[in-house]
Amino acid sequence: MSQKISRNEIRKRKHTRVRNKISGTGERPRLCVFRSLLHIYAQVIDDTTGITLASASTLDKEVKEQNITNGNRQGAAAVGKLIAARALDKGITDVVFDRGGYIYHGRVAALAEAAREAGLKF
Repeated sequence: MSQKISRNEIRKRKHTRVRNKISGTGERPRLCVFRSLLHIYAQVIDDTTGITLASASTLDKEVKEQNITNGNRQGAAAVGKLIAARALDKGITDVVFDRGGYIYHGRVAALAEAAREAGLKF
């Protein structure tokens, strides 16, 4: 009898393959993206020390005040701008983008483009 592997399990396997090649350092931390059905989250992580340097999501007050529906590209773009602003406040300009096993399309691409426009380089 065959066992069907869930989409999330496939995504996690892709993410581990990507994480074997990508690592964030102090000079160039990792911008990690996670998306759920309703929200999108982004973190800037230094993998050498294991510390999250900055984070943003559609649950943040700054994004909620914009009255954007959370689960769409506009919400992802708002999170991208917010994570870039928080990273730039801490002096981080260069990051390594970690798409988290998701396809670079839709909300993930909107977050990345908004972060680039706001000043992050990757």
